Amino acid sequence: MTRCRLCGSAAMESVVDLGATPPCESFLAADQLDRPEPAYPLHLRVCTDCWLAQIPALITPEETFTQYAYFSSYSSSWVEHARTFVTGAVERLGLGPDSFVVEVASNDGYLLRHMVDRGIRCLGVEPSVNVGAAAREAGVPTLTEFLSPDTGAAVSAEHGPADLVVANNVYAHIPDVVGFTQGLRALVADDGWVSIEVQHLLTLIEENQYDTIYHEHFQYYTVASAIRALASGGLALVDVELLPTHGGSIRLWARPAEVAGEPSRRVSDVLDREKAAGLRELSGYTEFSSRVAKVRRDLLRFLIDAAERGDTVVGYGAPGKGNTLLNHCGVRPDLLAYTVDRNPYKHGRFTPGTRIPILSPERIAADRPDYVLVLPWNLREELVEQLSFVHEWGGRLVFPIPELSVVEAASEKGTA
Repeated sequence: MTRCRLCGSAAMESVVDLGATPPCESFLAADQLDRPEPAYPLHLRVCTDCWLAQIPALITPEETFTQYAYFSSYSSSWVEHARTFVTGAVERLGLGPDSFVVEVASNDGYLLRHMVDRGIRCLGVEPSVNVGAAAREAGVPTLTEFLSPDTGAAVSAEHGPADLVVANNVYAHIPDVVGFTQGLRALVADDGWVSIEVQHLLTLIEENQYDTIYHEHFQYYTVASAIRALASGGLALVDVELLPTHGGSIRLWARPAEVAGEPSRRVSDVLDREKAAGLRELSGYTEFSSRVAKVRRDLLRFLIDAAERGDTVVGYGAPGKGNTLLNHCGVRPDLLAYTVDRNPYKHGRFTPGTRIPILSPERIAADRPDYVLVLPWNLREELVEQLSFVHEWGGRLVFPIPELSVVEAASEKGTA
C-alpha cells in the first residue's frame, strides 16, 4: 500500500503488522487439507493526512462475499440489536406503510424482517448468493448485487428513493470507499437518512481488539475519518451514537449534504474524545503493536501451561476475528483440540491456516473440557449465559481480549 484509498495521500504509517494469514472466512473442507493455502499480508497502516486506518486490498469482495459463511441470525443478541434499532428508527424518522427502507449488506434478513413485520416496504441489497437466498426464504425481498453508484441508481429508479438506507457492518468491508458512499447517496431520497454501523477505531486501539483486523475489513474508522469518507459521496454526518456491539461501534446518522444542517453535540463530543486519545497524531498509535504482542504471549502461555498440566482446552465459535487471533498466535490442534459453532455450514470444516476442526456445539457437553476459549469475545454477556452448563463439571471460560481472563461459566467472576 503506497497511497490512502480515501484521500490519495502517500503519508502512510505502520500501526501493527500481523504477518500473513489466509482470508478469515475461507474455511477448509477435509479434502482441502493437503492442498496449498494462500496467505496474504495483514498490515494495518494509518494515513496521517485524513487519519483513515487501512490494510492493503489484497483480496476482492467478490472472492469473499459471493458465497459467505456468516449468517447474522445465528446470534440471538444480534437479532435483538436489529429489532431495537428498527423500533428506534421507526420512531425517530416516522416510518410507516408509505415509507421505503433499503439495507445494504442485508445478510439473511436479520434486520429487514422486523420491517416486514411492521408492514414497511423494504429491500435488501446483498451480494452473497447463499445468505441472500436465506433472506428471500424468510420473506425479505433481496437483490443479489454489490452496491455501486450504478446499482444505487437502478434500485432508486425501480423502487423509488429510500427514506432510510441502512449499512450495518459493511462500511469497513469495501475497498472502494468513495464509490460505495456514492452508491448510498444514489439510494437515499434527497430528504432521507443513512444509518451506518461500523467498529470504532478508538475502542479497537484502547481495548487491544486487534483480532478484528482481517482481510474482509479494508478500513477502520474514527468519527473524524468517517466524516471525510461520507463527504466523498455527498453525505454529511448529523449525529453519532456509541454502541457496545463488536467491542465498541459507532452508529453514524447521515443525510445528503444539502439538507444535513449542523451536526449534534454528540458528534463534537466524540471528536473531542478521539483527539484526546491521540488518534489525529501518531502518538495514539505507537504503543498498540507492543500491547498486541502481550495478548499473544499471554494466550500462548496459558495454552501451553494447560497442555503441560494435561488440561483440555476447546474453542467456542469460529468467527473471522478468531481466525486472526489463532493465526497470529500460531495456535494449532495440539493447543486447541477443536472449536464449535452454531452455524451448521461450518461443521466438519477446519479453520483457515490453523486447521482446527469445527464441530457442533453439543460436543462441549459430551467432552466436558476443562476450559472453553471464547473466540467471539464481543458476545461475552450472551455466551456466559449460553455456556453456563460448563459450570456443571467445573469448567471455565477463557476470554483472550482485551486481556486474558478466566471466568466461572455461571458467575462471571474473574480469576486471572
